[in-house]
Amino acid sequence: MADRTHDRPSHLPESPAWKSLGAWVLLAVITFGGCAIDLASKSAAFRMVAETPVEIDRTAVIELTSRGLGIESLLPPHTPRVVIPSVLEFQLVLNKGAVFGLGAGKRWIFVAFTLAAIGIGLWAFGRWTHARDRLSHVAIGLVLAGGLGNVYDRLVFACVRDFLHPLPGVRLPFGWHWPNDPSGEVWPWVSNIADLFLIVGVAGLMVSMWRVPSEPPEEASASDRPE
Repeated sequence: MADRTHDRPSHLPESPAWKSLGAWVLLAVITFGGCAIDLASKSAAFRMVAETPVEIDRTAVIELTSRGLGIESLLPPHTPRVVIPSVLEFQLVLNKGAVFGLGAGKRWIFVAFTLAAIGIGLWAFGRWTHARDRLSHVAIGLVLAGGLGNVYDRLVFACVRDFLHPLPGVRLPFGWHWPNDPSGEVWPWVSNIADLFLIVGVAGLMVSMWRVPSEPPEEASASDRPE
């Protein structure tokens, strides 16, 4: 009988991730380390970008939101800090929505959605990844870190603190512009490190799914046993 062990890719061991201490440690380090980096970067930006440190009053955010008013008045006028001209600047923005300001004002919906997504991420880690599937574990950890960083802001400040503005002043060609954005900038949105982690994490998961079949570890192990 032919040896079928060579049919299994070397990077797909039989052991599922939830049985591996190393996989859990990697996931925890990426998740909590990334969340700490996000929260520290937001605090530093809101302390140093404007001329005076900016503290967000959760009660004021909720009151203004309930009255249908914008919360931009809670930020002092300030000039964006240019990090690299036409590449990156720091600008303080308060966001009541999700990534890129989508769905502004639906805070508790986003909190519930984020918590559900975190649960799904943990389920996917344990159910669909193998012990040595490092790319998937790092990607899931980044998604969890981004979700936790922004849900913390929504619970503590009733909004999300943003400060990263890539490609400031770089315009779309031919006078094009994004819907609801007359500036015509290539990237008019201001975001944060958590949003960056979410985007990179989702991209990493897509690459991992493209490289590796989505068969659960337990099923893969059973299918490789000789009859």
